[in-house]
Amino acid sequence: MAINGAPQGWISDWTAAGHGENSRIGIILVHGFTGSPASMRPWGEFLNAKGYSVRVPLLAGHGTKVENLNKVKWQEWPAKIIFEIEQISKSCDQIVLIGLSMGGGTILNVAASLSGENKNIVGLILVNPMIHVRGVPAELAYFLSRFQLLRKSVGDDIKRPGMTEWGYDALPTRGVHQLLKMLRITRRNLPKIKIPLQLFHSVEDHTLPVSNTEIVLREIGSLEKNRIELVNSYHVATMDYDQELIFQNSLTFIESVSAK
Repeated sequence: MAINGAPQGWISDWTAAGHGENSRIGIILVHGFTGSPASMRPWGEFLNAKGYSVRVPLLAGHGTKVENLNKVKWQEWPAKIIFEIEQISKSCDQIVLIGLSMGGGTILNVAASLSGENKNIVGLILVNPMIHVRGVPAELAYFLSRFQLLRKSVGDDIKRPGMTEWGYDALPTRGVHQLLKMLRITRRNLPKIKIPLQLFHSVEDHTLPVSNTEIVLREIGSLEKNRIELVNSYHVATMDYDQELIFQNSLTFIESVSAK
């Protein structure tokens, strides 16, 4: 796994204007930690083909070199999503936020911070969301990061042969510390979120334990929430065998929440 050789434009910000009756519904799709927009690009293209306005942002510290992810402050990630919301709101009346892994934790952070403010966010879709790392508090991650800046990568957990999310081939430990700080705050604020939620969970995930999904579903304040099990995909399910199932069910969900 590496970003070298990625298709042109797949590891940078990507936007596509909508068309037809769905053009005023905006979709923002957010990639995971050490990943890239490539993991969300096919999904974004699928939804754009249905007429939706789509934005697939590149999060700070990603898409360049792994060392840069050790220089990021966690606030930069939700700030990027808030910027994307502001941009897409110029042409869209309703917005759905979609996140994979750490991208899921990021959009949950944003949804909580905007609770009661931005009524245009009508739905959240999560794929194997990240909300904690069991047994590794932020303080421990900080301590470990003083001794080792990079560790073995956890990326490209994909069952389908030959697939890559064009992410980093190492794990930046100071970036992990920042990530855990964000997730701690995000989890604390989950009850504030009242937006309808659709969550996809891979039964066989080698990156995150099922406790992440269980915590989100148990602690989020949303009354409308559903969980769909993925039986033929690993962690990066957006690029795996269950891709079509995810795409089609997300379309049904988006249609339902945007029709209200």
